[in-house]
Amino acid sequence: MDFSFGPEDRALRQEARAWLAEHLAGEPPPAPGRAWERELGADGWIGLGWDPAAGDYGNRTAPLTGQVVWAEEYSRAGAPARLGHMGEHLLAPTLIAHGDPAQRTRFLPAIARGEEIWCQGYSEPGAGSDLAAVRTAAVRDAGGRTYRITGQKLWTSYAHRADWCFLLARTTAGSHRHHGLSLLLVPMDQPGRIEVRPIRQLTGEADFNEVFFDGAEARADHVLGGEGDGWRVAMDLLGRERGVAALAQQIGFAAELARIVRLARGTGAAAEPAVRDRIVRQWADLRTMRWTALRTLGGTGDPGAPSVAKLLWSSWHQRLGELAMDVRGAGAALGPHDWSEERPYELDALQRMFLFSRADTIYGGSAEVQRTVIAERVLGLPKEPRP
Repeated sequence: MDFSFGPEDRALRQEARAWLAEHLAGEPPPAPGRAWERELGADGWIGLGWDPAAGDYGNRTAPLTGQVVWAEEYSRAGAPARLGHMGEHLLAPTLIAHGDPAQRTRFLPAIARGEEIWCQGYSEPGAGSDLAAVRTAAVRDAGGRTYRITGQKLWTSYAHRADWCFLLARTTAGSHRHHGLSLLLVPMDQPGRIEVRPIRQLTGEADFNEVFFDGAEARADHVLGGEGDGWRVAMDLLGRERGVAALAQQIGFAAELARIVRLARGTGAAAEPAVRDRIVRQWADLRTMRWTALRTLGGTGDPGAPSVAKLLWSSWHQRLGELAMDVRGAGAALGPHDWSEERPYELDALQRMFLFSRADTIYGGSAEVQRTVIAERVLGLPKEPRP
């Protein structure tokens, strides 16, 4: 596959590099938040991958190669994690594909300006990897203009900071599995009806949340794709979780690997043949992932490509975290700051990466689920028996 960058891509790379250098010049760099999203939106950097035929919502658009350029430069610059990722990369393309004109006009400009933050209401207790087991219910009121939502969502990223939630709920009473589901657009500012409880992670951070809905309201005209068609829309949305972002992710992985190589040289661990072998394998696997991602972006039509990619990078990143700790030796267990009640512990970047990577093979579709998808949908093997 020919995936080459042309003159327009090179010009965009220079523009992106200059813009990021200017806007990240302060010390410390900006934290992921609303102010940073608005900066990105003001200069049109949100929504490069949106279909230009869908309309002008205040964003610039770029071909696939241009999107890769921006993603790579953003990661290479060490820019902050995106608070608006869910809205820009997941909801917006799904709105363009399945939303009606009123929904697109209402929500897309606000996303493009970085003014409204979204979270994803999919996983539940007992319905994480098995998403079809969703039990959160949405019932229309007597007038038919509003849904009342009751249930619980789990592992909801940035729910404590979001303005809206795109939420999968059961709108047909008594329906089973993927039937009778709808994707609702729900405002989060509903005191007494929506409760958000942060989940403390191994790293000490709390970006994931439990979200409880107790009669929360959603407008009937904010059903995305139509009532009862939620499973199809939700699966289309999930298919957008992997793509250009995978290449940007790999830029970050390469930086982590380079740091570990420098550390191994500094500690003398690089002199050990076993460590050198592990480093070389990590480097070779990372190159393989890059070319696999480029081939997938080029359009192979392989239904198992997203699952293969998820299996590759999640296990690779876990091994990288283990390598980082082994290279550091016993010192890997020590924190850089003194213990106190206000700051019970603080991790450096590699310690945080090691601990967070323990979840890489679980979130976004567990490794077991990805293997099942490959076995059943690609290889045609018999389905596993269900209870």
